[in-house]
Amino acid sequence: MEPTDSIFGVPPRKVILWDVDGTLLWIGAATRQAFDRAVASVLRQAVGDHGVSFGGKTDPQIALEIMSELSVSDDEARRHLPGVLQALEREMELSVDLLRQDGRVLPGVLELLRRLDRAPYVTQSVLTGNTEANARLKVGAFGLDQYLDLEVAAFGSDHADRNELVSVALEKLERLRGWRPAPKDVWIVGDTALDLACARSAGARCLLVATGRVAFDELAEAGADATLPDLSDVDAALRLLLSSATVPR
Repeated sequence: MEPTDSIFGVPPRKVILWDVDGTLLWIGAATRQAFDRAVASVLRQAVGDHGVSFGGKTDPQIALEIMSELSVSDDEARRHLPGVLQALEREMELSVDLLRQDGRVLPGVLELLRRLDRAPYVTQSVLTGNTEANARLKVGAFGLDQYLDLEVAAFGSDHADRNELVSVALEKLERLRGWRPAPKDVWIVGDTALDLACARSAGARCLLVATGRVAFDELAEAGADATLPDLSDVDAALRLLLSSATVPR
């Protein structure tokens, strides 16, 4: 039974903010290839093997790190950044068939989104480093957008610092939907320790899943409220995300 926080027995409203890459979806090589082509087209030089890790980062952050690895000065990189992000969005649009071919919805995700969509007092959206255009493209390519209130999502195009994105999402929720949850009723679901840092920066709760590129044992040591190998045990994940607890310290 859903816990209540009211003398009238009404369940507390909850917000679940999903990371996209590595949490909802496995994207394959499409994003990395699109980044490399975008940077190369703007800088007019080969990108090569830059070695930049994408997990848990915003698209602006990734673009700046790639340019830094190519010895582009900070000032020049920031001048190029808008053009790189525009090129990235164009490249992702052109890669949508590859995205569908090589990507997939991760275990348990579709059924969990469906069941949470039917749960009263629950709003689902995304908190992702992707720009808005890229996030909408990715979840739309696999039909997940029908379960997500993307008007209150937080994207890398809203802020380059991922730790600011919980506040971005909650401000949208308050402005557009007329309510704002307590931090203990907000869940961030992601696949890296950076997702946990994002949650903790806003006093939110965090579920980490080892469906990205980080091993379960490493994630389990990070100190999230819960860590799961994946979301295939839908009943367990549902109980967890609908539970109430004190605000994490």
